[in-house]
Formats: sequence, structure tokens, C-alpha cells
Amino acid sequence: MIKFLDLHKVNDRFREKLEMSFSKSLDASNYILGSNVTRFETEFAQYCGTKYCIGTANGLDALTLILKGYIQIGKLKKGDKVIVPANTFIATILSVIHADLEPVLVEPNPETYNLSVEHTEQAITKDVKAIIMVHLYGQLADIDGLKRLSKKYNLLLIEDAAQAHGAKNDTDKERAGNLSDAAAFSFYPSKNLGALGDGGAITTNDKALFEAVSLLRNYGSKEKYNNEVVGFNSRLDDIQAAFLSIKLKSLDADNLRRIAIAKQYLKGIKNPKLKLTLYDGSENHVFYAFVIEVDNRKKFTEYLNLNNIGWLIHYPIPPHKQNALHRFSQLNLPITEQIHKRIISLPISPVMSDIEVQTVIKVLNTY
Repeated sequence: MIKFLDLHKVNDRFREKLEMSFSKSLDASNYILGSNVTRFETEFAQYCGTKYCIGTANGLDALTLILKGYIQIGKLKKGDKVIVPANTFIATILSVIHADLEPVLVEPNPETYNLSVEHTEQAITKDVKAIIMVHLYGQLADIDGLKRLSKKYNLLLIEDAAQAHGAKNDTDKERAGNLSDAAAFSFYPSKNLGALGDGGAITTNDKALFEAVSLLRNYGSKEKYNNEVVGFNSRLDDIQAAFLSIKLKSLDADNLRRIAIAKQYLKGIKNPKLKLTLYDGSENHVFYAFVIEVDNRKKFTEYLNLNNIGWLIHYPIPPHKQNALHRFSQLNLPITEQIHKRIISLPISPVMSDIEVQTVIKVLNTY
């Protein structure tokens, strides 16, 4: 069986260092906002190229706190509208709702699956104050196009970089996390940089936002029992921060391995029944997922199961068709709905062998 993602194998490479780090943390007994968090925040800010990084409990909180932080410093207000991709993971949209803002769902480019600049501009009204661009599946959104819109209409531009740790923009080689006003990351275990539990982070060059979010994540407090604003409890776990510092050192190499596997897939899969992902060969895609499209997904997944090939669907139900977001259910989003009916993700990870990759290719070519 070729697993979709073998997390045990991914993390076993770091076992000795992880166990040593855990032992040190246990001895130090400094579990909340300790030195491990400070160190990782510094390291990750340097990696992304930003001035600031704030560790949070998870990626959803990171996005929500960015928006709440902008409200705190007066750059957004309750009820403002925020453009989001219609085909994103639901967390992107939930963050807008949790921040008392109004999501505006916009269709993607059907070739890249990322936010369409054309559709985004059509959706901009006087009430729209921000754009959240999602680097879906590890591929950077149209940075230049969306930056142009944000400047033209004086909008905040925010990255949901939960799936794009380390991806670089072709224009200036800046990394995800430093391509907008602020960015949110998730360190969910399956991510390119994954913790051994939940975790998230915010990166920005905006000092006012950094200070606001630093307060908000910790009960609105700089010092214990002195609460300056109505805050939240969303702090990166100190032990997870230590683990992330260890794994960060291997992120670029792991991303290169993902890219190499993707190139093998793109070169080797020759089946007209399958539509492959669009990729220009640059570092703007770090392949959190390798997504293809197929007409009869049920038949195809049954075929993969018979041939012992793991798979996953990112994501089977579009957000506007989820019960939680039923108020958006009548939206006309044909591109989004078509994508969600057809997509399927193939195995891809830094621990996949070339033999496994070639086996997947052979199975797909004989479908």
C-alpha cells in the first residue's frame, strides 16, 4: 500500500532530536510562551523575511487574529466585507465570520485553483476593505495581480499561507508570508512544515498589527492579570515550537523533494482521462498537494483502492454548500462547484521513494 501521507515516516526522521527537545522542555517546565516560542518566532520571521512573527494555537486563529488586529488598530470595522476564494478550505471563511466581518466568495482561476484577479475586481465594492488570497495546494496566488488591485482600491491584502510554507514569488523571490500586509500559517501535522499537534503563526512587517495581535492572542494582556483589551487564548504551544524549530531546518530540502516528485508525475502521467495541475517549474509551488481532475471520481477512487494507492480529496464539498454556511448556498459559483466534483489529490511527501512515485504513475496510466 502506498499511503497518501505517511506521517510516522515523515516525523521518524527527526525522532532523536524531537525526543531530546521534549526532554529539555520537560526539565525546563516553561510550557506557555516560553523560550522555545520566542526562538521559533524569530527563526520563522527570518525564514519568511518579515520583521515579526506571532505564534498562535492554530491556522484558523492566526487568520482570525489578523482580522481582529486590524479592527483593533482601526484599519477594519465590524461589518466590512472581505473577499475570499470560494473554493478554499472553510477555515478561511470562518475567520472572516469570527471577526464579525462579511465574506465575499469569489470564483477561482480554473487552471490554478487560486483566486481569479478578474473575478476579484468584479466583486470589489465600496464595502470591501480587504482581500484574503489563499495559496491553495502550495501554489502562490497571483501576487502581482492581487497587489495591483489592493493598491488600486486601497484594500488590505492578507495571505492564507497555510499550505505554502517556503513558496517563493517569481518576481522578487520573496517567500509566502512576506507577500502581503500580513499572513497566516497553519502547522497542522500534514503541512509542509507540520507540528506534532496543532499550531499556527502570523507574519507581518506592520508593527502596529504585531503589537495588537500579541495582546489579543494572550487574553489582551502584556503582563499577567493586567488585561488591556478583550482578547483570546491562542498561543503556540512551547513544545510544538521546539519541534517546529527542528523541522524548519529541513523545510527547503523537503519542498525540493516534493517539487521533484511533482515533476515526475507531470512528465510521466500520460492519460487523457486525467487533467494534471498547471505548474511552470518555478519555486512558486511547493506541492502541499498534487491535485488532478477526473470525470468520474467515484470510479477512479475505487480503481486506486484496488491498486493500493492512497488518495485524498481537498475538498469534497465547497464551503457555500456546507450546512454551516447555508446562507451562501444560493450563490452562483459554477467553477467552484465543478472543481469540487472533479479534484483528487495523489500521494506526495518528502519520504516517498522514486519506486513508489513510478508505481503511482504506472497505475494512473493504465486507468
